[in-house]
Amino acid sequence: MAQTEEILRVVGPQPQALLLNAQATEACGRRDVATVALEALVQQVPGWGAPQVELGLMLGRAGRGDAALRWLQPGLALSPEHPHAWRHLGDHLSAVGDEAGAERAYATHIRHAAGDPQLMAAADALAANRIPEAERLLRAQLHDSPTDVAAIRMLAEVAARLGRLADAETLLSRCLELAPDFHAARQNYAMVLHRANKPELALAQIERLLANEPGNPGARNLKAVVLCRIGDYLPAIDLYDGILAEYPDHGRIWLSQGHALKTAGLRQRAVAAYRRSIALDPGFGEAFWSLANLKTFRFEPEDIDVMLGQLTREDLDTEQRSQFEFALGKGYEDVGDYAASFAHYRRGNDIRRQALPYRAQDATMRVRRSGELFTPEFLASRRGSGSAAADPIFIVGLPRSGSTLVEQILSSHPAVEGTMELPEVIALTHDLRRQGSDARGGSYHDVLATLDASELRELGERYLERTRVQRKTNAPHFIDKMPNNFFHVGLIHLMLPNARIVDVRRHPMACCFSGYKQYFARGQNFSYGLADIGRYYRDYLSLMAHFQQVLPGRVHRVVYEDLVEDTQAQVRSLLQYCGLPFDPACLRFFENDRPVRTASSEQVRQPIYREGLDQWRHYRPWLGELEATLGPALETYPEPPPEPATAPHAVQ
Repeated sequence: MAQTEEILRVVGPQPQALLLNAQATEACGRRDVATVALEALVQQVPGWGAPQVELGLMLGRAGRGDAALRWLQPGLALSPEHPHAWRHLGDHLSAVGDEAGAERAYATHIRHAAGDPQLMAAADALAANRIPEAERLLRAQLHDSPTDVAAIRMLAEVAARLGRLADAETLLSRCLELAPDFHAARQNYAMVLHRANKPELALAQIERLLANEPGNPGARNLKAVVLCRIGDYLPAIDLYDGILAEYPDHGRIWLSQGHALKTAGLRQRAVAAYRRSIALDPGFGEAFWSLANLKTFRFEPEDIDVMLGQLTREDLDTEQRSQFEFALGKGYEDVGDYAASFAHYRRGNDIRRQALPYRAQDATMRVRRSGELFTPEFLASRRGSGSAAADPIFIVGLPRSGSTLVEQILSSHPAVEGTMELPEVIALTHDLRRQGSDARGGSYHDVLATLDASELRELGERYLERTRVQRKTNAPHFIDKMPNNFFHVGLIHLMLPNARIVDVRRHPMACCFSGYKQYFARGQNFSYGLADIGRYYRDYLSLMAHFQQVLPGRVHRVVYEDLVEDTQAQVRSLLQYCGLPFDPACLRFFENDRPVRTASSEQVRQPIYREGLDQWRHYRPWLGELEATLGPALETYPEPPPEPATAPHAVQ
C-alpha cells in the first residue's frame, strides 16, 4: 500500500493509480475504505468499466452478492476483458437461479481466457447460443487437440443444452480426469448429474467444490436444490437463509426458499417468503400461484387488484400470465364468484396448452400397447422373475385424486416411510427405450418383452438402488407416489413382484376438474384441456381394468369418497393389503410432520373434510365438454364402463 500511495504522490489522482491504491487498501484489510474509494472513482470516471468490475468483485468477497451483481454487469459491459470477473459473475448468476445468464457468463469467461482463436470463436458462438456452429468448431478443435479441457467442457455444455445429458456427463468426467482442479467444469458436472437424477453423485461433486471454495454462491445454491430433491429440507433452508443474506433482493431465491419451507410444513415462513418475492417483483406470477397452491391460503382483495393489474401488461411473459390466471381462478373461487373463477382457469389452461401441445392418442396407444403385451400367458411365463424385495408401496392414479392423503395415512405407520413422486420407474422406461433403439430397434414394451428373469431382477435392483437416497429412516417400506406410474403397472409387477400397488380413484368430474385447476410445474400436459383430461381418465380406467382382469387382486383400489365416508374401515383394508398391522397413528395422519411435496401438502395436515367432494358442481354449467368425454364412466363409477376386454383369462 505504501508503494501505491507513493505513486499517487508522484502522478496525482490519476484513475489507474486510484484503482491500484483501492486494491492495495483492501489487501491490507481495509475493505470498507477501499469500497468507498472505488465508489468515488466510478463517479469520477463513469465510462470506465474497470473500477466497476473491481467494486463488484470486492463486494462479492464481502458477501454482498446483490451489490456485486449491480456493479459487475455494467462494468463488464464497458470493459469485458476481465476473464476472472466473468467467472465470478457466472457464480453470482447461478446463485440467484439465472442459469441461462450464468452459462453465457461462463462461456464469455472462456472466450476471454483462451488464447486459441478457434476456441475463442467457439466460446463466442456458445455465448450467443449458436449451438451448431459451436459444436462444429469444438469438434474440430478436439480432433486436433483431444486433451483440450476447455474445449471438452464447452462441448459438454453444447450436449447439455441439446438435452444429451449422458454425453455431457461422459465429457465432463473426462475433463476432470485430465484436470481435477478445473473447478468450473466440476460445477457443470454437478449440475448435469443433478439434471440426470443422480443426486448422490451431484452432492459429492458439490462438496468437492465447497471444500475448495466454501463461499461459492453457485455451488451453495445448487446444493440447496439437490438437498430438496432428496428430501433434506431443513439443511436446504439453512443454505437458502445464508444465500438470502447475500442476495436479499432476488425474488427467485425467496421463491425457492418458500417452496422448501412449505414442504417442510413451515407454512407461515413460506407465506412470508412468497410475499417477499412478490414485494420485490409484483409481476412474478409464479409467486402468486405458489400462494394459491397452498390451497388453504386466501388472497386479500388488494392481491386480486394487483394480479388483475399485472394482466394488463403487454410485456408480461406468457408463463407468468398463465400463473396469474390460475391464481385468480383460485382467488375468485374462494369468494364464490364461480363464473369469473372459471374464466380465469380457462384462460390459464389455454395459455398453457398452447405452450405444451398434447396428443391424446399417444396415451391411448400406450394403454393399448400395454394391453397387447401383458396377457395372462405373458405374465404367467414370467412368474417368479424380478427382485424379491417388498420395500416399495406404489401409489398410482391421476393427480388430484387423493393420493397424497393416502400417502400421508400410510406414512404415519411406523413401518412405512413417505418419500415423494419418484421419477425412477419412468427413468427405467427411458433406459429400456434407449436400449431398444441402440440394440434391438424396438420400444420400451418391445424391449421388456425380451428380458429374461435375471434382467428383470436387475431392473428391480436398479430401482431400489436409485431410490435409496430418498430413504431417511430404517422403516422396512417406503412409498413411491408418482401418479403416472399407472402406465407402468406391468413393469412394476415384473421387476418387483412383491411390491404393493395402490390405485387411488376419485369421482371423474371431481378429479378431472381439480386437475384442470392446477398449474403443474412440469409434466401432466393432458390436464390443460377438458376433453384431453376426460379422455386421459378413460384411458386410465381402461388400463387399470385390464390389470384387474389379468392380475386380480394385485392392485388395491382406494375410492376417495369411501375413504372420506368411512375412514377407519378403508384404512384397515389398506393396511391389511400392505401386510401391515393396524396402527391408530394412521387415523391421526394430520399430526404427521413429515415433508409433503405435492399441491396437497397443507390439506393433508388437517383432518379429512367433506367440503371438497362436490366442489366441481359449482362449475357444472361450463363443464359440458368434460362430461361428454367421460360419458359412461360417470354412470359406472367407481367401476370402469364396460369395454371390450383386452385379455379373457386371469393369471392365477
